[in-house]
Amino acid sequence: MAESGSPTAPQPPAPPVVHRGNAAVAMLSAWLVPGLGHIYLKRPMRGFAFFLLVVASVLIGCRLEGNLYQVVPGQPLTLLATFASMGMGFLYFLLRYALHYQGNIMGAGYEYGTAFLLTGGLMNLLLVLDAWDIVRGKKE
Repeated sequence: MAESGSPTAPQPPAPPVVHRGNAAVAMLSAWLVPGLGHIYLKRPMRGFAFFLLVVASVLIGCRLEGNLYQVVPGQPLTLLATFASMGMGFLYFLLRYALHYQGNIMGAGYEYGTAFLLTGGLMNLLLVLDAWDIVRGKKE
């Protein structure tokens, strides 16, 4: 115990300030290119692994000729499915507008392919939230 006239005991050093980055940049980049948000947040191996997982899911879905959702007037659930599909970021727009991808409802793997495409989009949306948690300091 320090006496009133003596100097106080040395304090432990303050933890280093961690610059996590800009939340908007991390989230937008994480949505646009799967894994890019994690690369921006200095987690390159994690980001690359996430990129491979999402791209593999999308490629399998395309190979199985699954449905890449778009909004159909009068069918409100297609709005949710389209949002889920758009979660894959640039891949959705590449498939939809550049490659004019359409699933094949008569294909043997149509339902499975649709599930893979939706999974790729939803997985990437979860990765956007993961990047947001990292920026906020809620996750290592």
